[in-house]
Amino acid sequence: MNFILHLAGSICWLGRVLCAGIFDGEHRFVIAPLGDGRVRFRHSERFSGVLVGPSRASLERGTRRGFEAMNRALKARVEGGVQPVDGG
Repeated sequence: MNFILHLAGSICWLGRVLCAGIFDGEHRFVIAPLGDGRVRFRHSERFSGVLVGPSRASLERGTRRGFEAMNRALKARVEGGVQPVDGG
C-alpha cells in the first residue's frame, strides 16, 4: 500500500490485490475550507484492474454502502460533537 499526504488538505493511498493491474483501489480524502469555520469533505475511490468488471455489482452494493455509512458517521461526529469511543 502506498500513502501520499498532501499538505494542502488531502490524503490518498493506493491498495492492490496481489500485484498492479489485478484489482487496484486509489482512495482519496480531500478537505477544502469554505470559510466561517466550515469545510467540505470529499471522499472518493477509483478502482481499476482486470477484476473490477466482475466485481462491479459487489462494489456498488457493499463497498459504496460502507463508504456512505462512514461518511454519515463522520458528519454526525463532526457536526454533533459526538464523543470518541474509547478503543482501549
